[in-house]
Formats: sequence, structure tokens, C-alpha cells
Amino acid sequence: MGRLSDAFIDDLLSRTDIVEIVGNRIPLKKQGRDYAARCPFHDERSASFTVSPTKQFYHCFGCGAHGSAISFLMQYDRLEFLDAIEELAQRAGMEIPRDDSQFKRNPDTDDLHGVMQACATFYRHQLESNAQAQAYLQQRGLDEATIAHFQIGFAPEGFDGVRSAIGTTPQKQQLLQRTGMLSNNDRGHVYDKFRKRIMFPIADRRGRTIAFGGRVIDKDDAPKYLNSPETELFHKGRELYGLWQVRQAHSKIPYLLVVEGYMDVVALYQFGINTAVATLGTATTPDHADLLFRNTDTVVFSFDGDNAGRKAAWKAAESVLPRMKEGLQAFFMFLPDGEDPDSLVRKEGKAGFDMLREQATPLSDFFVDHLSEGLNLTTLEGRSRFAALAKPLLAQLPDGTFADLMKQRVRQLARFDDSNDNPSGQGAGVAIARRSRATVPVAKRSLVRSVISLLLQQPALGLELQPPYSFAQLRLPGIALLVDLLERIEARPEINTASLLDTYEGTEHESALRKLAAVSVPAETEMLAQEFNDAVEQLEQRVLEQRLGELQELQRRDAMSTDDVRELLELLQQRAAR
Repeated sequence: MGRLSDAFIDDLLSRTDIVEIVGNRIPLKKQGRDYAARCPFHDERSASFTVSPTKQFYHCFGCGAHGSAISFLMQYDRLEFLDAIEELAQRAGMEIPRDDSQFKRNPDTDDLHGVMQACATFYRHQLESNAQAQAYLQQRGLDEATIAHFQIGFAPEGFDGVRSAIGTTPQKQQLLQRTGMLSNNDRGHVYDKFRKRIMFPIADRRGRTIAFGGRVIDKDDAPKYLNSPETELFHKGRELYGLWQVRQAHSKIPYLLVVEGYMDVVALYQFGINTAVATLGTATTPDHADLLFRNTDTVVFSFDGDNAGRKAAWKAAESVLPRMKEGLQAFFMFLPDGEDPDSLVRKEGKAGFDMLREQATPLSDFFVDHLSEGLNLTTLEGRSRFAALAKPLLAQLPDGTFADLMKQRVRQLARFDDSNDNPSGQGAGVAIARRSRATVPVAKRSLVRSVISLLLQQPALGLELQPPYSFAQLRLPGIALLVDLLERIEARPEINTASLLDTYEGTEHESALRKLAAVSVPAETEMLAQEFNDAVEQLEQRVLEQRLGELQELQRRDAMSTDDVRELLELLQQRAAR
């Protein structure tokens, strides 16, 4: 984990809007002062995941996931600590201190990346010396510049090419197995996973090789494509082949063209279309949709025009619908029979391909066409069925103009009057839903617990108090924790809720503090300050009462000194004056 100063982390988080970070990855809906969503870290039907713009942290009441913008990127994007810091710093326009002594990367992860890079280098060298592989790529029309750009290589035919060249020690063989580069058979024999295949390295957001896709060069071999298995570095449902190259080519990506194969991406690039990415042998997932829209506001999906292609297109549509926030666009480009992007761009050239792309079907039209297929919208039954199919999908759309227009279009096609129930789910159902989204009730708390809760809502309140704190002497549960909180706030005046909670990670107080911080308090800042001051005043009154009790106990035992008598009289006068 990177060793960065607390002041830098606090400053970075103060310039980061966690709602924007989370909202770019999952659809959020406003709920009072906070935002709610279905938790991205566990399966659930209700929206128990909340994001607080005031506290700058997230919390799931279902699975307990919680943290700051940094931890969200680490959990959701599966970034290392330093990578998450770099992403947020870049967004905030901040320079990270580059003193090497402040950084200590995870050596284990570095070793995994290192062995993958060694494999990529090995495959490139094998391509240079294999005439059959070179002939195949030439026959596919790839030039040397394109091959070098994508670092394409070749896995030799034997069972121990990588294992012999890179797995020279038990430790390296273990790393090769952890990265999916070696396989084991039923008899325990270890061998290369990729053999006699054109190798396409898959890069992460920093350009590091995390996996491979391998394509056969003999048409009789199977499977045609073979991808790396899921590993610590690689999760195929979260990655897109070619995205690293697209990001290097554009400071602002105009659109992303989603295709199905590695060769499609490579061929399109060679013909001047450098915005293509490919899913990795899987349908478009919600994580893919998040990743696409984090990089551009316009996505074009390219599919075969046959039945299988349209089914795949609908899966992509289902993934992007909940992410169609204001200003985002999705299109569906269906190719002529027998064509794929590779063959089409070679036949039509860049200009012809671009013309077909510009004629792609908008998501809204594809949505209506797909749901109304086989239905007769001139009949009551057909319109009813269409509305029923549309209703749950429309409910997933984020609030905004696109959602409003889509609901309006469905109402028109279903011929609903605005006064009647409609597929947008509005009316009495919405009213019930809104009533059900009540703010999490604030549990009745002790005075100390209340002060702690208020501090977690707004840590800056603690700066109004000056140490030493008179109530530190109270013999009440939680006083030591309260004082500790105030001291941490005093030491880091810019700290926010998320960072404050992070300082208690791994302690006995972590769970309780996170639950308290997650409770929604509907008061405004001024009301919170007043409530905090009133509670502190009550604590100070408790100090007086506690001391009075001690002196009165001495009085009962006839053990008071002259100073004790004087103090007792002064405290009685103070209590009378309050």
C-alpha cells in the first residue's frame, strides 16, 4: 500500500465527489439528501446501498460494504490502493508526491504482472521465428505496424514452451499457474495452457498485460478462441480488449465501437478506425456497460444481423438501460449476412464502414422493435403485452430526460392516457414506493453516543471544542472513544467522515462507528451544530453533577477537607445559576 501523508489523502478526498465516482459506475437515485442504489457488491432486490455527498462515503445496509471514494474504486474497479489514488488525483488535477520512499507497491502483485509481461515478450519472440504464424497473419492482411501496436505474438506448439522459458524456478512456476498460463491434467502433469495459437495480450487500464486471448491458426483445431481463465489480475466480465490502445489514441474518446473478436479490433485499427473494443468471449455485462460509459458518452454495438446476433444485442441493451443517464447514447449496428467487422471493413473501407455505423439503430428504436416483435399493437391484447414487457425495463432507467421520453413513447404506443396506470410505473405505485423509502430511523441513543454520531455526520464540529476536554473525566461508556475522535479531528482539521472512519479500520470500534455514520440525519448544518453544542453542554453539566456526587459522598462519610467544602459550595452555586 502506498505511504502517503494524511494531509494529501484528506485534500484529495475533499476535491473528490463520491457521488460522481459511484454514479459513473452504477445508477444512483436521489433519496432525500443521499443517493440510493442496489448494492454492486452483493445480489439484492431492494436498494440498500447509500452514498452520502455530505459525509463523502458509501454504506450498504445489506452486506456492510462501506468506505470512501478510494475504497470504492479498490472494491468496484479492483484497483490497488496506489492505482485508485492516481485515478482520483488525475480527475482532481493534483500531483502525487513522487518520493519513492512514500510508495511501497505490493511485491506479490508486481511479481504477477512481471510474469505476464515475460510471457508477452516470449510470445512476440516466438512469432518472429515462426514462419507459419507469420504467414497466417499476412494472409489475414495484418501489417507489421499493426502487429507491433497490439503486441501480437505466437504460442509454440509444444507443451512446455512458457514453462521452460519462464518457469525456471518453483516460485515462477507458481506465478505462471496463478496467472492461468499453466494447466494441470488429471494425472497432475503441468503444461502450457496456450499452444500453437496467435496470442493477443489483454491490457489493464495502465497498459500492463493481465491475460491473453489465443486464436488457432489451423481451422481444424478447437476451440477457435481460448481466453485466460479468471485470475487475481483478470476478470473477463470487467475487461475490454483494445481499450488501452483506444485510450492512448484519444484524449477524449468520440465513441466506442463494441465488436466480438480480437481480429475485428485489430483489422478496424489497421483501416483507421481506432475506437473499437471487444468483449472477451462473453456477452456484454453490466460491468462492461459501466466501463464503456466511463470512457465515452456514445457506444455503438456491432452484431451479426442473424437471430443469434439480435439476442446478443438485446443482452447488451439490458446491460446499458440502467446506465442511460443524461447525455449518454447507445446504438446497435447490425451487419449484413455473412459479414463481420473484419471482413466488412476490408470490403467497404473506412468510409463505407463509417457510413453503416452512422446508420446504426438508436437504443430507443431497438427497445421498441424488440419488445413489439410478434405483437399486434392494433389490438388491446398486443398493447397490453407490450406495456407489461416494457414496464420493468423502464423502471431501471435513471431519472432524466431520456427516461421521461422513453416512458412517453411507450405510453403513446400502448395508447395509455396519462390519467390511467401506465408502464412507467407512475401513479399510486410511485406514491407507495416513495412512502416506503423512509429515512433510516435514528435509534434512541445515550448522550455520549449522540455526540459521537453528530461528529461522524460532520467532523468539523469537533474543531469548535478546545482541548483539554472537561468531559474526558466522565465515567460514562464511550467517553474515551469520543475524546479519541476529537483528538483525531484536531490533528487533521480537513478530515471528512470517510477518512475519519478509515482511521478506525481494524479496530474494535470500526463496526459500531460505521453503523452510526450510515444513519441518515435529516437536519441541516446549522441544526446539527446547535444539536452538537447542546449535547456538549449537557456533557459538561454531567461533569458538574459527577463532581458534586463525589463531594457529597465525602460529606456523608465526614471526610471533607476545607478545600472540598469550598469546592462543594462553588459547584452548588454554579448549578443554581444554570
